[in-house]
Amino acid sequence: MLNKEYGVFKSGTDIRGVASEGVAGYEVNMTNERVERMANGFLLWLSNKVNKPVNELKVSVGRDSRISGERIANCVIPQMVNAGVQVIYTNLSSTPSMFMTTVDLGCDGAVQITASHHPFNRNGLKFFTRGGGLDGCDIEAILLHAQNNDKPEQVQGGTVTEVNYMKQYADNLCEFIRKEVNADDYMFPLKGFHIVVDAGNGVGGFYTTDVLEKLGAVTTGSKYLDPDGMFPNHIPNPEDPVAMKSICDAVIENNADLGVIFDTDVDRGGAVDRHGREINRNRLVALASVIALEGNDGGTIVTDSITSPGVKSFIEDTLGGKHYRYRRGYKNIINKAIELNEQGINCPIAAETSGHCALRDNYFLDDGAYLCTRFIIKAAQLRKEGKEIDDLVAELQEPVETIEIRYEILEPDFKACGLRVIDELTAYAEKTEGWIVADDNREGIRVSFGKEDGDGWFLLRLSVHDPIMPLNIESDSEGGVAIIREKVESFLKTTTGLKI
Repeated sequence: MLNKEYGVFKSGTDIRGVASEGVAGYEVNMTNERVERMANGFLLWLSNKVNKPVNELKVSVGRDSRISGERIANCVIPQMVNAGVQVIYTNLSSTPSMFMTTVDLGCDGAVQITASHHPFNRNGLKFFTRGGGLDGCDIEAILLHAQNNDKPEQVQGGTVTEVNYMKQYADNLCEFIRKEVNADDYMFPLKGFHIVVDAGNGVGGFYTTDVLEKLGAVTTGSKYLDPDGMFPNHIPNPEDPVAMKSICDAVIENNADLGVIFDTDVDRGGAVDRHGREINRNRLVALASVIALEGNDGGTIVTDSITSPGVKSFIEDTLGGKHYRYRRGYKNIINKAIELNEQGINCPIAAETSGHCALRDNYFLDDGAYLCTRFIIKAAQLRKEGKEIDDLVAELQEPVETIEIRYEILEPDFKACGLRVIDELTAYAEKTEGWIVADDNREGIRVSFGKEDGDGWFLLRLSVHDPIMPLNIESDSEGGVAIIREKVESFLKTTTGLKI
């Protein structure tokens, strides 16, 4: 069992911690020694997973733009070399590209040094095998090795080879676009398109120079393309309002046809249409569903729990697909989509409103660059017909008001407290007139209300990682959110364990 020292590093399906000084109240806990232990733990876990001796493993290592990335790489790589491992160091890399090294370079495993959209002082380790990303139990096993200071045998023969794999990854995207668009000018299928990119000073700047410009697109007005691990301009996060305003403004100011935005390590993406409107959250899920259901008539779309009723209606009534609302957490929805396919259910995509979208035709890998590439391909195809990409989601019904409130859990056993509150609220909802408990919800409690009672819905759930209970509320009427919030909080004030 993990102790407090190492248990703190488990963040769902990743390892994360404080890696740099500079934020008051946060001491560095991703020390060199602990990172070395984690690297050794991964080697032992991977050896068992792929049934190979450690000294026969081939492992890639990459990093995002964080200021602690090189330090951590310099801890991870020597441990692997000392164990006889063939190391491929890809330096600055996107997280999805690290998975692809297991496909294109034959690596047994991959390590990406990243903490996604988290602040500059944090960093972590994300792992892949050819089967995809790891599950929470795998992370726990790796950390248990680290806690026990388990080490592989030190042997001779380990090597480090630096490879610019991002070039190959970008070239693959270029060829994919050329093939799918099949323009008269085959080599430059995006000629005539003006696409702006906001990379947020993460590692997504390559998409501008190595993909879009190579294919003939104009990229004037693109922003924050240079990697800078202090993220001086805005949080690189497609869910962040400031970040989204940045790319929306860039589209409008430059009269662009499309805008795309990535998080730090490019496993998430978002877009903006020609009018400066976000293709994000519900609109992103809807557009991704349009693309995924082409050739998959009647297919099932797995989404996270907070999608709007309009998304369900769009998928089922407009597109003729099926909607499977599941739990938050990108690995949760990916695993569920894989499971459904194994059961014989045609499920071409797992899409989360956060911007994580994993398509079956891309190894069920959540890849922001691939997702935006699919959007761009569709835009180019539609232009031949005199249509625009925003036309595809014109029938999506969107809420008038929306809000997320995050309640702090005050009890030490926050999971037990959160589950108790959900049970109590469920019992209350089921016996209260006008509270309609959703029958297709698989996380927390989701309740709908008629026009007189708020004209919307709420979802109260337990956070995937933190001692927090997020409450999502949407309404189709002005003032409806406040009505629903008052109903929920009136009940929550009768419970214990939450800071209201």
